[in-house]
Order: sequence, then C-alpha cells, then structure tokens
Amino acid sequence: MDFNLTSEQKLLRDSIVKFARGELNHEVVERDRAQTFPRELWRQCAAVGLLGLPAPEEFGGVGADPLSCAIALEALGYGCRDGGLVFSICAHVLACVVPVWQHGSEEQKARYLGGLCDGTLIGAHAITEADSGSDSFAMRLRAERSGGGWRLNGSKTFISNGPVADVVVVFAVTDADKGFHGGVTAFLVDRGVAGFSAGQKFAKMGLRTSPVGELVFEDALLPDEAVLGTVGGGASVFGTAMDWERSLLVAAHVGTIERLLETSIAYARTRSQFGQAIGKFQAVAHKIADMKVHLEAARLLVYRTASRLTVSRSISLDAAVTKLFVSESLVRTALDAVQLHGGYGFMEEYEVERALRDAIGSTLYSGTSEMQRNIIGRWLGL
Repeated sequence: MDFNLTSEQKLLRDSIVKFARGELNHEVVERDRAQTFPRELWRQCAAVGLLGLPAPEEFGGVGADPLSCAIALEALGYGCRDGGLVFSICAHVLACVVPVWQHGSEEQKARYLGGLCDGTLIGAHAITEADSGSDSFAMRLRAERSGGGWRLNGSKTFISNGPVADVVVVFAVTDADKGFHGGVTAFLVDRGVAGFSAGQKFAKMGLRTSPVGELVFEDALLPDEAVLGTVGGGASVFGTAMDWERSLLVAAHVGTIERLLETSIAYARTRSQFGQAIGKFQAVAHKIADMKVHLEAARLLVYRTASRLTVSRSISLDAAVTKLFVSESLVRTALDAVQLHGGYGFMEEYEVERALRDAIGSTLYSGTSEMQRNIIGRWLGL
C-alpha cells in the first residue's frame, strides 16, 4: 500500500507540528508537576480543529478521514511535549466525539457535536469500574426504568477527563440477564444532572496534565433522549469507540517515538565519553537503530489500520495488533532514551524521564496489552 502523503495531508501535518511547538510546550514541566489541566491550551487546540477532526463539517468538525486523523494526531504527538494534553485530546475525540457522531440521533449530534468540536464542551468516556477494569461483564452501574426515563446508581473509576468533563458517554446495565451484549446501554450524561457528580481525582505516575477520577451516580435521573444508540446497544457503541481509539490514539505515540528518536540522536552526537561521541559506541548506536525500526513499523501499522478503519470487517483485530505493538514500542523507546541519556535522562530538565512516565500507561489504557493479546488469540481461533 502506498502511504505517501497528499499535499493536503502534508500541509495538515506541518501546520499541526508548527502549532504544537509554538503554543503547547510552554511550562510543560511546571504543569506536569502541578498536575494542571491547561484549559486555555484546550481552546487553542479546538481553534485549529484538533477537537473535531473526524466529525462532519456540518456539525463543526473537520470531516477528516481516519488516515488524515492519524496523520494529524501523529503530528500532535511529535510536536507537543505535554503527553497529558495529547492524551486528553485523543480521549475526547476518539471515545466521545466519535460515538456521538456515529451513534447519536440527529438531535444529539446537533446538541453536542458543536460544543465538543469548538472546545466549549469537554468529553469523557466512562465504562471502567473498581471491580471491572478489563472485565466489562462485571459492570455494576445500573440504569432502571423510572417514569419516562432512567434512574442510574453506581460509580465509574479511572475516567480520563472525568474531573473536568461537561458530557460523558456512560455505560450502564439495563438488563442483567442479557449480559454485556444486549444488556448494557450507553447514555449521554451532562455535568450538572442531579445525582451525578465527579468524585475523587487521582494522582498519577504519568500523563499528569490529563485529569482522571471517579464519577458517582446516586439516583441520577435521565430522560429517554439521553440514550446513545439503542437500549441494550451499548456494546456496539463501546466497540466503535475502542476500534477508533485503539487504531488512532497510538498515532500520537508514533509522533512521540519519532521525537524521542531525534532527541536521542542529537544527544548521542554531542555527548562525548572516552574521547568520542557516545553514538560511536555500538551499544548506543544499536539502541537508536532499534528505535528507528520500531518507529517505521509502528507508523506502517497505524497508517494501514487507519486506512481500513471504516471498511474492514476485521478492524478489531487490526486495532488490537496496532495498539499492542505501538504501545509496547513506545515504552521500549522511552526506556532506551532514558538509558542512553544516563544520569541526565533521570532528571526533569531533559524531559525524557517524563516521556517514560507518560509511556507506561499506554500498555494499560484502551485495553491492556494482555487484553489485546486475548483479542488477537480469539481472532486466530485460539
């Protein structure tokens, strides 16, 4: 397959890299240390179209195809050193904007997509619970019929953007006898709904500028119009979100891998030990060579999967393969970058230590590496 970029895609990539480098990298160390979500930068990202990449233009989006979305997110990951902000954008776009666009009614699209695309609304996706991380079948949040709507009771945890979200795609059990497929429904829940609140905000190892926390539902009443998709159709909504997220969130990781590669090359050329640049030592050169191999393989996987996202019946397999390989490549690249920087790599000022902390979560969110291997195994008939 030929993945040479079109002139429009090159312009898109270059403009996002320029924007990210010029606007998003100020005081990153301080924001990370304070675990501050940069709302002003969020609005700036919306102004250049990042928050509405795949949404139709009629609803305020860019209308970009999946491959162009991947190129844009790769450029963002390359140009922006704030991994938390990049992650929050991806979670917003891929797990909230996409489900609303793909499964929402015309009224829901008109109500939410404009604000989600222009940055006035922050979106979140809530399926994880304290006792049902990778096991969605163990979900306990219940939605019961109440008058002309639904009454929700329970909680969600580890919800990215949860503490700052204005609208959340929430999954609840509506028919326990049917299980996850047929018994779970997705709802759109607005901040301010009586009985719905943001609970504890968590401190994290990495991605610290992306807030994560609990969501609590105590007799939260929702109208029928809050159902996203169909009653009992939550599995389809979730599947759409995960296919897009696993396929395209890792595009930002590709950009980060490329940035770490360039940082490592520059350091290896200028840092001298024993009378020569450390890049002349085979142990260092081989680490950097491996980074290059992982970068090229990761990019090809992302582009291939993105190009098949809306047309392939096996996209869940493609997405699992891509998510697994790219996330583990990111962790390895970040770890090698710290190692070859030596003591400097352990210090905040060189920023590779933050890249490593941010990278670790990539093998956990959107389904752990172990879950991706399970998915791949099932597709192979194992």
